[in-house]
Amino acid sequence: MEVFVAAANTGSFAAAAAQLGMSAQMVARHVQTLEDRLQVRLINRTTRKQSLTEIGHLYLVRCRDALAAVDAADVLAMEAHEQPHGRLRISAPQQLGSHSLMGFVGEFMQRYPNIEIDLHLSDRAVNIIEEGFEAVVRIGEPAVGESSSLVARPLGYYQMLVCAAPDYLERHGVPVHPSDLHRHQCLGYVFWDRIVYDEWLFTRADEQFCVRVGGRLQVNDAVAQLNAARAGLGILLGAEDLVERSLAAGELVQVLPEYRAPYKPVHLIYPAEKQRSVKLQRFIDEAVARLGE
Repeated sequence: MEVFVAAANTGSFAAAAAQLGMSAQMVARHVQTLEDRLQVRLINRTTRKQSLTEIGHLYLVRCRDALAAVDAADVLAMEAHEQPHGRLRISAPQQLGSHSLMGFVGEFMQRYPNIEIDLHLSDRAVNIIEEGFEAVVRIGEPAVGESSSLVARPLGYYQMLVCAAPDYLERHGVPVHPSDLHRHQCLGYVFWDRIVYDEWLFTRADEQFCVRVGGRLQVNDAVAQLNAARAGLGILLGAEDLVERSLAAGELVQVLPEYRAPYKPVHLIYPAEKQRSVKLQRFIDEAVARLGE
């Protein structure tokens, strides 16, 4: 097949022979053997010129695809024996990427010093294929539908906690039921499209309590929200790993601990390619193993 493709690309057996480092007679023998096996004529040959037959044109396209797949498989096998290297373009939500994901990314880069990571943080649902990302992390349902071009792997749950500064609770009282939040200043999170997350869903046993909250301050950055809560400006619904240090230090106090605060599934989404680069496969395997815990 390689000899046939070379002959078709160069336009003559002699040119293909020079390219492949063999005799023109050997090129002709390879092509003849291929034709005998297929029982079709691929190249029309005269003393003056050669040209592809109709089936030869169609077969050439498939041969190129097949040879490219073989090359990709060889590269994949060779990379498996080498240190993974290259750049990975990953997208993740702003808050999750800044905190939950960053620790894993740092450890991953220490283990693989030849891998570079371009981590794009945005609350916008990026198009992984059109925007050239190799993997994206999403909070909530993966929304890949019946797509056969994407794979979604679960990474556990993104757990939120409700908390406030002791000073705020002294001034405004401590909520004892989710419905009490109506009377409090709740810090709002503004997404990239200006949608404010103002419905907090709580669960206890088999009961659910959906509360619409409000407040005078809305922020589009999780750290700014945290600082606002520590300053006593309102009640915060923040990621567990974001607020844990402030809770341990007594800067914040958990509110409504008897109720489970909102939580959503997290997924790692990537293209469903059969020949996947070693660097991406390592990232997928380790992210699922580590973050899936």
